[in-house]
Amino acid sequence: MKNVIHAKCVRCGKTYEATPNLTTCACGGILDVVYDYDYVKKTLTKEKLAARPRTMWRCRELLPVEETTPDTPLRVGWSPLYEAQRLGAQLGLGRLWIKDDGQNPTASLKDRASAMAVAKAQEAGARIIACSSTGNAASSLAGNAAAAGLRSFIFVPERAPKGKVAQLMTFGANVISVQGNYEETFALSKKAIDKWGWYNRNAAINPYLSEGKKTVSLEIAEQLNWQMPDYLAISVGDGCTIAGVWKGLKDLYAIGFIDSLPRLISVQAEGCHPINRAIAENQPWQPMEENTLADSIAVGVPRNADKALMAIRESNGIVVNVTDEEIMAAQKLLGTTCGVFGEPAGVTGTAGVKKLCAQGVLGAQDTVVSVVTGNGLKDVANAIRFCGEPMKLPNDLDLLIEAFERRGLKTE
Repeated sequence: MKNVIHAKCVRCGKTYEATPNLTTCACGGILDVVYDYDYVKKTLTKEKLAARPRTMWRCRELLPVEETTPDTPLRVGWSPLYEAQRLGAQLGLGRLWIKDDGQNPTASLKDRASAMAVAKAQEAGARIIACSSTGNAASSLAGNAAAAGLRSFIFVPERAPKGKVAQLMTFGANVISVQGNYEETFALSKKAIDKWGWYNRNAAINPYLSEGKKTVSLEIAEQLNWQMPDYLAISVGDGCTIAGVWKGLKDLYAIGFIDSLPRLISVQAEGCHPINRAIAENQPWQPMEENTLADSIAVGVPRNADKALMAIRESNGIVVNVTDEEIMAAQKLLGTTCGVFGEPAGVTGTAGVKKLCAQGVLGAQDTVVSVVTGNGLKDVANAIRFCGEPMKLPNDLDLLIEAFERRGLKTE
């Protein structure tokens, strides 16, 4: 790869050749892909970028793939960025944008990482790819692997929502529902991958996944005409996504496409926030129980904590934890003000923005982008539980009028 110098351990600094099947450093640290920015500056311009197909692969000079590697089959990326004027005004913000990444092919931001994993698996000549996941990484891998003609083995904890498991089965994945939490699920997947030599899509192991995830921030910058907001809010689980977002922003800054960097807002569930706790207490992270309905960020042992903590600290970021009730209130608020339906983990970033506004941390002078990382159809059970059931009536207009009156519904 002409655009890549090497991969470097974020813990000890050791460097490695950027081969397709890279895993972790000998010290156990996660690797980071280092680009030749001088080369990228010579080969990539904003004008070239504007003329390219609107997918995550449009900025290949900042992605760790060979020039001959084809784009993966599914259309991943270039999800809409909406200016949420009504919601922004309601929260008291200067300007607010919502990046709806639930519109990716399998309905989550994780498609970006899985598409990258599939591309690198093909470069490595692999025929089988595997991972562990709380749900979204699993369904995104299964879908992207199926489209590329690869087999997949997916390990999910038994609490994974049925909507996500249904996706896995439909995509033809070999699904193993592990009787335990995510930590136990990850452990079993690692043993199986080591035994059979499958290509490893696990974010804790594969350094290329955050490079796929960073494309969401590359898009945000371009969609905002390279004028960056003050803050970028995102939900955090294992830490790979927030690390990727920051890496993408730093890449753009290094090549001169943007002239400022936003502060990151790391939002975790109150019932599972090991990364935010480490920042707040300025201590090494410690495991936590996984007590939240936001399954996609219910990660008590974050596997990408090193990169995530570095990203938050480098950006002078803010950490905020939200309860399950605040998460579900944000889901309803996004729906009623923006028409965006996000799953609980997907709207956690917006729940954090709402809370920071209520606390006076954010206000009318601030501009914010909030990323919705997954679609609400992934978990309809919780949405129905918090929003309630519809009115159920026979074909009788008088009963309909009575029902409207009881609820105080206005018909004009």
